[in-house]
Amino acid sequence: MAADPLLRPGETLDDLRLGGLRIIQKKDGYRFSLDPVLLCAFAHIRPAASVCDLGSGSGVIPLILARTSPAAQIVGLEIQQQLAERAARSVLLNRLQDRVEVLHQDVRQVQARMRAGSFDVVLANPPYRRPCSGRIAPRDERARARHELDGALADFLAAGAYLLGSGGRFFLVHLAERLVDLLGEMRCVGLEPKRLRCVHSRAGEAARLVLVEGRRDGAAGLAVLPPLFIYEGSGYSAEVMAMYGEG
Repeated sequence: MAADPLLRPGETLDDLRLGGLRIIQKKDGYRFSLDPVLLCAFAHIRPAASVCDLGSGSGVIPLILARTSPAAQIVGLEIQQQLAERAARSVLLNRLQDRVEVLHQDVRQVQARMRAGSFDVVLANPPYRRPCSGRIAPRDERARARHELDGALADFLAAGAYLLGSGGRFFLVHLAERLVDLLGEMRCVGLEPKRLRCVHSRAGEAARLVLVEGRRDGAAGLAVLPPLFIYEGSGYSAEVMAMYGEG
């Protein structure tokens, strides 16, 4: 079978297992995980909404939302030029260019380059680790995707607050161990925490991740949802399988 003309040397073409979506990834670079799938399932997006994904990486979130949500416009911002270019090719591969655009853009520069309040919904699956914590990945692409080398948590939250109009919704996935920092920083930039769900690998284990919804200029009041378990037995839980349209 001939190679896809959009594929470059050193890249792989992978199945997202969602609506026939395929994604182009670097063989030895940043590879997507389950986390953006969880975030997309957690997000509430209304028909005709305009959506921005901060730190889009290989474009997983825009691709999934274009297939599963009624959003009219989805824009992904990615600081790494090679990742942004690769994500743009994945958009073309899936013929979603009428609804999805990926921009080579630093989230720390949105206030200088983009219009305030221009989106209804903002999502973020930002780097989880501070630069001084954990083991830095040996390859630059992975390091920048996993550690806050191109913007801290506060930068992503400030960008989201700027891009949202009053009442706009912000959805984020992050480490459970950083929940206190996350909620505090959200309030500082005018994103009131409204929904929180803890994500556990298995029942009986401590939470690994948190999914949080914030509302721009929202009233106080946080709903803590039932926990989400990733695995049951030897495979994914029924809820995770349902996210893929299986089970």
